Amino acid sequence: MHTHDLSAWQHDHHFGADTSSAERSTRLVMWITFAMMVVEIGAGWWFNSMALLADGWHMSSHALAIGLSAFAYAAARRYARDPRFAFGTWKIEVLGGFASALALLGVAALMVVGSLERLWSPSAIHYPEAIAVAVLGLVVNLVCARLLGGAHHHHGHDHGHAHDHHHHGHGHQDHHGHGHDLNLRSAYLHVVADAATSVLAIAALLGGWFYGWAWLDPAMGIVGAVLVAAWAKGLLKETGKVLLDREMDHPVTAEIKEGVETLLADSETRVADLHVWRVGRDAYACALTVVTHSPTLTADQVRACFSMHEEIRHSTVEIQRCVD
Repeated sequence: MHTHDLSAWQHDHHFGADTSSAERSTRLVMWITFAMMVVEIGAGWWFNSMALLADGWHMSSHALAIGLSAFAYAAARRYARDPRFAFGTWKIEVLGGFASALALLGVAALMVVGSLERLWSPSAIHYPEAIAVAVLGLVVNLVCARLLGGAHHHHGHDHGHAHDHHHHGHGHQDHHGHGHDLNLRSAYLHVVADAATSVLAIAALLGGWFYGWAWLDPAMGIVGAVLVAAWAKGLLKETGKVLLDREMDHPVTAEIKEGVETLLADSETRVADLHVWRVGRDAYACALTVVTHSPTLTADQVRACFSMHEEIRHSTVEIQRCVD
């Protein structure tokens, strides 16, 4: 016996004010980042600072990646009601975050190459001017981080409020990571990475100016590359997990199985097969097969065993009856 519970969420899930705010903030940050990128690349070339030039090229990839995040929001919004997307368009945003993480890795590699070249072939640096531009870049990055951080807070607050009446004391919002926008996080991570490399560039330029440590400029470029690569790895892991449906280690999987077998123990019912995967920012689907000796067990009774998990938006239940 196969039954399906297709909730209205599948068709009605669409962009709300929280996601629209994230999209607007991301688009604004993209243009700010692009403008600062032009300034830093020009200044790094003119004042002969590898740390500043690396930060500028680093920012160029961030402008592209943040633009990709904005595009992902726009595409997800455009196709939000397209019935060809069985579970909505949320994974377009996740895919944008994954692509941004790949861009971060490319930036890290370019930063290493450029810094090694400057270590082998050092040249004079115009320190006061380069430091002024680096400080300006840091200020711009902090402003952008504030914009995206505010969008993230608004997004999480609105989303948590919308689901608060379902929690029944289970604390699922924190436990299951509701409201976690990987696309917004990727854009935020790009800005934070920019801020970190700006700090490193300032430190390197100050060290070179006051102590004559010219080698510090390219060395900090390498340190920045390592930091960027580490952040990119974490983002790739999180977005890849969603895109590849690697959710079977999620706590809700064990809770579903335990709930069904515990509540239906009297009817000698066990879960023979269970699959759980994410279909939205706060939504999961599951397919399970139960083996039972009960001649009257229904799919609705099985679903009642995990009905407290409001994040399960779609379920497919197969019942196999044992013949005594």
